[in-house]
Amino acid sequence: MPQHERTGLQLRSTIKPEGVVELALVPVPVPAPTGDEVLVRIEAAPINPSDQGLLFGGADMTAAEQLGTAENPVVRAPLSPPVMAAMAARVGQSLPAGNEGAGVVIEAGPDPSAQALLGKTVAIFGGAMYAEYRTLRASQCLVLPPGTTAAEGASCFVNPLTVLGMVETMRMEGHTALVHTAAASNLGQMLNRLCIKDGIGLVNVVRRPEQVALLREAGARHVVDSSSPNFIAELTDAIEATGATIGFDATGGGRLAGQVLAAMESALTRSATEFSRYGSTVHKQVYIYGGLDRSPTEFTRAFGMSWGLGGWLLMPFLQKIGATAAQALRERVAAGVKTTFASSYTKEVSLAGMLQLEEVAVYGRQATGAKYLVAPTKR
Repeated sequence: MPQHERTGLQLRSTIKPEGVVELALVPVPVPAPTGDEVLVRIEAAPINPSDQGLLFGGADMTAAEQLGTAENPVVRAPLSPPVMAAMAARVGQSLPAGNEGAGVVIEAGPDPSAQALLGKTVAIFGGAMYAEYRTLRASQCLVLPPGTTAAEGASCFVNPLTVLGMVETMRMEGHTALVHTAAASNLGQMLNRLCIKDGIGLVNVVRRPEQVALLREAGARHVVDSSSPNFIAELTDAIEATGATIGFDATGGGRLAGQVLAAMESALTRSATEFSRYGSTVHKQVYIYGGLDRSPTEFTRAFGMSWGLGGWLLMPFLQKIGATAAQALRERVAAGVKTTFASSYTKEVSLAGMLQLEEVAVYGRQATGAKYLVAPTKR
């Protein structure tokens, strides 16, 4: 088949005017690489929480319906009027999804940087990864160490660079230890390994006793369970022991971010020799980087006057530190892809399998131990 006639399946998400999101596999043209571009046959792509926002568009996936055929499934799910209003700019747009993946470079443009990647297994980042093929620039590829499979390298960007970004943010802002919530997640386990390796104090906040055991078995020193009746006291003790004054919250909603700030303040004032009605002068910071809890963010100002609550996203952080520093982080990920930055998956599915309602019900929960890997070339 001539190159200009090549097509490949790609998962698309479309919000329809009638108030539903539709997920379907669509044949799309695969442009031949030119210049410094390469063509990658995608063999593995993870389903991250950050992917699901675009995929589902805020729809009620518990009310989703299955259409199409087993080979070419279609999923449709309703959107509430408020969500539909918020997604007005997306209506009618067929959008690709999947932030990251890995595969083999099967064609390359004439530029030496592209030609050098021919036949290499690479990790890639740049969207539209739930597809059989992806054409992109050589600079968007991370060559994986020899002997590394696409599955092992598929999650080289979002989670590893996020945990490195958290640690770098901690250092840049003058903190020495940190708090992380939803810490039993794939990302949380990775952060725990990184902090152990780098000798950084880390307070892991989880939601169930079995998650405490999971992290302790992995070497975590400070793990607190938010379901414990003594949660606040245990959190304060762990923060005092580590000296953590910055936190990263994956839940977003509810009272947890405020509880972390209040525990930081309590830990600091335990050793205070003078009373101040303004509280500790040490700045306490919590960044919300996820939305596992969709309820409003609530907090009681029990943490003095020196504090901050804000949002944190990976891409703005990488832009802030610049291309050279960002590349250094990527190279550290590649070196530790089988150790510090390794990811594990509950199940591997094909593109069509990704659109089976029973699978959506599992990976859509964003639960610990339910991370899926998509294999676009799998049948």
